[in-house]
This record gives sequence, C-alpha cells and structure tokens, in this order.
Amino acid sequence: MSTDDQIIFIVDDDARIREALTDLLASHGLRTVAFGSARDYIAADKPDVPACLVLDVELPDINGLDLQGQIAASHHPPIVFITGHGDIPSSVRAIKRGAVDFLTKPFSDTDLMIAIGAAIAQDRENRAARAELESLQTRYLALTPREREVLPLVVSGLLNKQAAAELGISEVMLQVHRRNVTQKMGADSFADLVRVAERLGIQVTHSRRAGGPRK
Repeated sequence: MSTDDQIIFIVDDDARIREALTDLLASHGLRTVAFGSARDYIAADKPDVPACLVLDVELPDINGLDLQGQIAASHHPPIVFITGHGDIPSSVRAIKRGAVDFLTKPFSDTDLMIAIGAAIAQDRENRAARAELESLQTRYLALTPREREVLPLVVSGLLNKQAAAELGISEVMLQVHRRNVTQKMGADSFADLVRVAERLGIQVTHSRRAGGPRK
C-alpha cells in the first residue's frame, strides 16, 4: 500500500491508542491523521483520496455509533470500529449500517490491517462508482429534450416503429435520435444502454408488444 493516494483517519480519545495505531500504520507505509474526538474529526479538512476511518465506539462527545449515523447520508470513508467494551447489539448495529469490521481491544495487528485493507478497497470501489455515475449524469444532461424522451422508450424494448408512434415522429427520425442517444451516452450496445439507464434511475413505463406501444 502506498501513502500517496490514501489515508487512514483515527478517532480515539485515548492518546496512547492514537499513538500506537499511528506507529503501527506508519510501519506499513500508511499515512494517518488522528483525532481525540468526533467533533475534531468532523471539523477537519480531509483530502479527497481513498480512506478508512478507524473509529472508537466510546468517545467523550459523540458516541462512535451515533457519529456513524450522523455521517451515513454523506460520502464518508468506510468505518472500522474499535472498542474496549464490545457487545453483540453494538456490533450488529455497526455492521448493519455498513461498518467493515468491529474489533474489540486488544485486537491483533493482523486483524486490523485486514480490516483497513478491505475498507480502502471498498472506498476505491465506491469512488469509482460515483465517478461513473457523475459522468453518466453529465452525458445525460447533454441530450436534447427529444433524446431524453427517446431513451426510456428504447431501453424498454419497444420496436423503432412503436417508439416512433409513441412520440408522433417518423421511424427514420426515431432511428436518428436513437443513434445520437447511444453515441452521447457512450453505450456500445443495447445491453450497455439498458445498464446506463438503470444506473441513472430512468423510469421505463412501456414494454414491447405485438399490437403497438402501451399507453
């Protein structure tokens, strides 16, 4: 693992734990930033790189589980919980909310490093997915109003003549719009265009049938 493009945030009110974790992660070539409270972590500027949050459950200001709930709606690093007072309900709650792991002190260095590695990998995947979605949204906004009408009809599986009838245009014009949509959305095939529409959450309200488009 490289320190250039990732970071580990540590939030623990015990200075000895913060120092020990910082030294451990540094020995594995990992860059860290440590905080003594949830408030300090929330207020800090954070680099826009893949990250992991190593979070103590018992904090002086905000409980770690409560902090997890507060930041759930935002794009935050995957969490690895550490605690000296673990219990099953807390661990279940943490994992259900998306925590990568819930480690009870004293935990092994190996278990921590495995959890952090999984968290970093997860964050990379999440960031890639968000970047892809943002790119698709930008492409979608570049479509003309008519092309935005064509897209859901095409991915619904309607024949060209059915989609054209639905829009009140010629089949030739429908084919032109369909080609433009496919090119602008960067789709290589019909299946790819369907996947794009699903990623964008485009509602499909029609389906192919012999008698023509469903009203």
